[in-house]
Amino acid sequence: MKFRPSTALVLVAVPAALCAAAAPAAAQVTAEANVARAEGDWGGELAVGVPVISDGGFSITPGAGVFFHHRDHPGYFNQDSQCFSKSSGDRVSDGKCDNSGTKFFGKVEAMYRLPTALGFGIGARLIGGDVRAYGTVSMPLLPRIDVKGNFGDHYLAAGLQARF
Repeated sequence: MKFRPSTALVLVAVPAALCAAAAPAAAQVTAEANVARAEGDWGGELAVGVPVISDGGFSITPGAGVFFHHRDHPGYFNQDSQCFSKSSGDRVSDGKCDNSGTKFFGKVEAMYRLPTALGFGIGARLIGGDVRAYGTVSMPLLPRIDVKGNFGDHYLAAGLQARF
């Protein structure tokens, strides 16, 4: 099955909209776009979250997202713009040879933000059946946009986070 970016957008936007609709009026929705390396694969990730606790500079934010990455398909090869199975030689769907992969993930972050300054915290990310802990740090770039980095065991990401 070939995964289209518009499908991924719908899969991320619909749960985000439901979370936003269920959240109190004072809650913020966060959206992230990162370049990431996870489990040895480089890619990009899009995520959304809604803080469930927000008191002073402290917040706990669960979220969900999609990790788009380059993936090798060792059992298939491409010849004359057609995809074939190495084991049987039969023609298969082109999605087996496009080197793309998609993984959905869930995460939760606990963060403390100093007013108009650095934010730092910890998080846990569930992807592919594995839970991985990571540290996170952010710095304001614009009033509601931060530069953000995550770092942990087999995980590194850097990008932008927006708060709505």
